[in-house]
Amino acid sequence: MLIGYMRPYHDDWECLDQKAALEQLPCEQILREEHSSAKRRSELNQLLTQLAPGDKIVVYKLFAIADSTRHLAELLEAIHEKEAFLLSLSEQIDTSLPEGYPFHHIIKHLVEFQSDVISEKTKRGLYEAKQKGNTPGRPRKPDENVKRAILMYQSKRYTLAQIKEETGISKSTLYRYLESEGTY
Repeated sequence: MLIGYMRPYHDDWECLDQKAALEQLPCEQILREEHSSAKRRSELNQLLTQLAPGDKIVVYKLFAIADSTRHLAELLEAIHEKEAFLLSLSEQIDTSLPEGYPFHHIIKHLVEFQSDVISEKTKRGLYEAKQKGNTPGRPRKPDENVKRAILMYQSKRYTLAQIKEETGISKSTLYRYLESEGTY
C-alpha cells in the first residue's frame, strides 16, 4: 500500500506542493500533520505503528518526514524493521529497490560519521586550547572568595543569600567545595 505523508514546513506551509506531488501517485491514503513541530508528530507516530510489511511511505522530500540526519536514520530503521519502504520524490530515493547499498545503512553510517566529526573537532579544540594555556570550561572562582564563603558558612551567622551577595559564590558552588573538603 502506498501511504502519502506530509507536514507543513517553511517553504510549503499549506502543503500544496506536497499534496500536488502525492496526488500524482496511486496513494491509498495521504496523512497530513497539522503543524510543523518535530515533537508532536501524531500522524507519523500512528503511521509507524500501523505500517505493514510491503507498505511504502511516500514523501515529497526527506525533510517532510525527518528533522535531522539522526531522526531520518531512526525512522528508516523503524520502517525497515516493519519490512516497509520509503519513497522520497524530490531526492528520488526508493528503499524498495534492490540495487546498491540499502539507503537506511547509508544514513546510519552518515549519522555515525557526523557524530565522529563533531566529537573529533571538539576534542581537537580542547587539546589546542590546553596547549595555548587556556583552561576549558567555566572560570574558577578566586580562592580567597571561596575561603571566605566557607568561613562565613561555618560561622553559621550568615544566610546563603548573604554569602552569595558578599562573595559571589553560589549555593551549589559552596556546597561543592564543602563536599570536596569533607566538611559538608
